[in-house]
Amino acid sequence: MPFARSPAAVAKSYLALTKPRIIELLLVTTVPAMVLAARGLPSLRLLAVTLVGGSLAAGSANTINCFVDRDIDALMARTRRRPVVRHEVSPAAALRFGVLLGIAATALLGFAVNWPSALLADAAIAFYVFVYTIGLKRRTPSNIVIGGAAGCFPVLIGWSAVTGTVGWPAVVLFAVVFLWTPPHFWALAMRFRDDYAAAGVPMLPVVAEPAVVVRKILGYSYGMVAASLVLLGFGAGWLYGAAAVVLGAVFLAEAHRLRRAVAAGEPARPMRLFHLSISYLTLLFGALALGQFIR
Repeated sequence: MPFARSPAAVAKSYLALTKPRIIELLLVTTVPAMVLAARGLPSLRLLAVTLVGGSLAAGSANTINCFVDRDIDALMARTRRRPVVRHEVSPAAALRFGVLLGIAATALLGFAVNWPSALLADAAIAFYVFVYTIGLKRRTPSNIVIGGAAGCFPVLIGWSAVTGTVGWPAVVLFAVVFLWTPPHFWALAMRFRDDYAAAGVPMLPVVAEPAVVVRKILGYSYGMVAASLVLLGFGAGWLYGAAAVVLGAVFLAEAHRLRRAVAAGEPARPMRLFHLSISYLTLLFGALALGQFIR
C-alpha cells in the first residue's frame, strides 16, 4: 500500500512545479518597470495584484513545461528531482494545475488590472510553452535565443499594468532582458553540458565548440550593456546610469575572463558568469526603481 503523503508535502510538490526561484527573478524586473512607468510608486494594490497575477502566469508556464519535458527531465541530474519525474504529481494533474494557474492569472489581471496586461501574460505563457518548450528546445541551438523572449514579458506586463499600453521604455527593458538571457543560460549550459547532451537537447554548448560559445556570450553581453544605456534617454535617472555603467563593466570583464580561460585551455568556471548575471539583473533593475525616488 503506497505511503500517504501529508497535505503539506503535496502542496510543496505543486509549488515546486512552478519553479519559484525563476518566478522571483521575473518579479525583479516587473516592479521596476511599474515604478518607471508611474515615475514613482504605483498604488500598493496595483503592485500586489500585478505581482500575484504575474506569478500565477509564470507558474502556469513553468508547470506546463514540467509536464511537457518530463521525459528529458528524467535524464538530467539537474532536473531529475522535479515532482513529475519523482511521481509526486501525476502528469495529468500537473497539466491541469498549470492550465488552472493560467486561467487564474488571466482572470485576476483582466478584471483587477487591465486586459492588455492579461493578454500579455497569456502571450508569455503561450510563447514559453508552444514556441520554446515544444517548438524550439529540442530542435535548434537557437532555442534559448528565441524562446528566451518569454522571460522578457514581465517588463511589458508591469508597464502595461500602470499605463494600459506598451511604451518605448518597456521595449528597451524587453531588449535588455532578451540580450541578457543567452549569456545567462549558455553559462549554465556550459556547466551542465553533459546533462543536456544526454537528454538530446541541442543547447549551444552541446553542439558548438567552447570558443564559439564564449564568443557568442561576449557578443550578447556587449549588446545587453548597450541596450541598458539606451534607457537613459527615457528618464531612467543618474543612479540607474551609474549602475548600468559599473555593472556592465563588471559583467563584460567576467565574460572576457571566461573567453580567455577557454582560449588558454584553463578551467572555464562558467557558473561565475551565471551567478553574476543574476546579480547584474537584480541590481540593475533595483537601481532603476530606486532612481525614480532620487533625483
